Amino acid sequence: MNNQLDSVRPSETSIGRIVSVNGSKAIVLLDNTSDPRTRESTERPDMGTLIAIDTPTTLVLATVSALSVPVPSQRDGDGEVWIAEIGLVGELTKDKNDKHTQFNRGVTVYPALGDRVRLASKSELENAFCNGSSQMVRVGSIRQDSSIPAMLRVDELLGKHFAILGTTGTGKSCTTALILRSILEKNPAAHVVLLDPHNEYATAFAEWAEVISPRNMHLPYWLLTFEEIVEVLVGDGEHKTEADVLQELIPVAKSRYANNRLGDTAKSRRTFDPARFTVDTPVPYRISDLVSLIDERMGRLENKRDLTPYRNLKHRIETVSQDARYAFMFGSLTVYDGMAKVLGRIFRVPVNNKPITILELTGIPSEIVNVVVSVLCRLTFDFALWSEGQVPVTLVCEEAHRYVPANASLGFEPCKRAIAKIAKEGRKYGASLCIVTQRPAEIDPTILSQCNTVFALRMSNDRDQEIVASAVADTGAGLLEFLPALGQREAIAFGDGMSLPVRIRFDELPRHALPRSSTARFTERWQKSLGDDGFLDRIVERWRMSGIPSGDNSHGLSMMADALGLTGSPNSEPDVTEPALSDSPVERQAAPPRPQNAAPRREVSSQSPGTAPHAPSQSPGNIVPPTAARAPRAAAPASAPKTRSEGPMATAVSLRSLRDRLTRPHG
Repeated sequence: MNNQLDSVRPSETSIGRIVSVNGSKAIVLLDNTSDPRTRESTERPDMGTLIAIDTPTTLVLATVSALSVPVPSQRDGDGEVWIAEIGLVGELTKDKNDKHTQFNRGVTVYPALGDRVRLASKSELENAFCNGSSQMVRVGSIRQDSSIPAMLRVDELLGKHFAILGTTGTGKSCTTALILRSILEKNPAAHVVLLDPHNEYATAFAEWAEVISPRNMHLPYWLLTFEEIVEVLVGDGEHKTEADVLQELIPVAKSRYANNRLGDTAKSRRTFDPARFTVDTPVPYRISDLVSLIDERMGRLENKRDLTPYRNLKHRIETVSQDARYAFMFGSLTVYDGMAKVLGRIFRVPVNNKPITILELTGIPSEIVNVVVSVLCRLTFDFALWSEGQVPVTLVCEEAHRYVPANASLGFEPCKRAIAKIAKEGRKYGASLCIVTQRPAEIDPTILSQCNTVFALRMSNDRDQEIVASAVADTGAGLLEFLPALGQREAIAFGDGMSLPVRIRFDELPRHALPRSSTARFTERWQKSLGDDGFLDRIVERWRMSGIPSGDNSHGLSMMADALGLTGSPNSEPDVTEPALSDSPVERQAAPPRPQNAAPRREVSSQSPGTAPHAPSQSPGNIVPPTAARAPRAAAPASAPKTRSEGPMATAVSLRSLRDRLTRPHG
């Protein structure tokens, strides 16, 4: 149809005339069945159709937002008045040859009364939706003409944040995967962080993703701010005394770590004043130092009533240190300054052909999931800020209503502040936000209002529709009437990331790129009974093992080796002045007896920072002081060659060598 319109004069394709203009809206009196110029039904306007109005200098484009017959006829053949309400959305400018070239949002020349209205031709649709396609990516096609691709403006989409909204089962996960894959195909050096609460996106980005789960995650506790560590170790806001103890002692523990890292005499260590560090400074400290400081404070108190907060705090530290579910945060047997490696892995610097990081949150204790999300969101903004915008980062927040609820009494306040900071200020520093949720009515409206591009899938809830309607300009409000009736893979897209508000149909993802989010097939599974007696035993075993990290610790060893400055030489010894100092409650539990005159030795477990200790039973309060565990550095033979390992085989040898050196007793 649109191909035919391109070769027909506008006067011959008219479907009506302008009878009212009011700001950004107009009313069209349509040609009805009694008019000899009436076209076939396929050429009549439909809801959401893009129509064109010729003016002397521009071509005004408008979308049909409502159709009505004010006075229906009582009998067939009687004349009727057909009305179409339209919203003026943009215009195509004309060049000297009267050709339409550039599309602009907004209207500078309004149509006049009596101007004829027609359906937009295919070339006009292409100019409107595909202008500047070199910086755009395809995600589907527009409903008015399936041959016209639906293109996204990547810079506007990411720079001003976007949201994907829709009822459960409408395809939010597939839409998210499709949009991100389309962007990554054209931008292989991107930096995307996706919070995956249901472990469903790893299959959608198998070739591009760095998948981080509780089994291989390393998010050290010393990266947490005061509010976050209080949430983990204290939890209840009523225990203010325990929080005050942490606020006082954590800076002291940080200064002790800094002094021990220098490895100087006790006199020179006094140069590091605890005031140099704040409780929020992201520098390492040892849990053993924190426990020792708690013991010191307890020893000074005479009133037994005053000991309760200290005992509670110490007990909580022991509990989380021994809980395998917290191993990604507290399970490291050594403390080292690996912040650069942690940031590099999360934000893909360097990219190494994996432009997206998928953080799987299933398996993280429910009581600290919001803390982990808070840390990741805060790190995203701070990383963009301190990198001065050189590494733009996009944070995709699935199930966003969990972390930024509209109810002020729900959620974790630091997490809400971290996401809100990205939404409000991230654009200035290169931090963008994607909100994905099935309950837009339950999200903080301030954060949702910052998303300038919205993909609204099918919604049936009135409150959710109202929230979406409040974010749509008047010119696209008529499209929202489609929300309850949208089909699979269909959405109403509007905002700066789209050229025009439009109803689109998303492309279908290939089978290998589909998220793992299919609905359970009840009728299929309920056709037969599982008679295997060992079935429940296997479920129980997997259930119990879910919190135990896997045995692959090569990544943790690599991070530790880089942090210690080790190059993989089998003859070199780790520098004892570096921060690989013991922080394990059970490190020396099984140590063999030593001769009385033997030199002290330094033991460091080979367990990676992302794995948990085995069955700890000794209290952190009984740890041997770090200075007593450090051994004099043995002099290396002068003839020992110093080489740098290269290649995959050399890397494996280097890791084995590092493991041997970290576990071999000295002396």
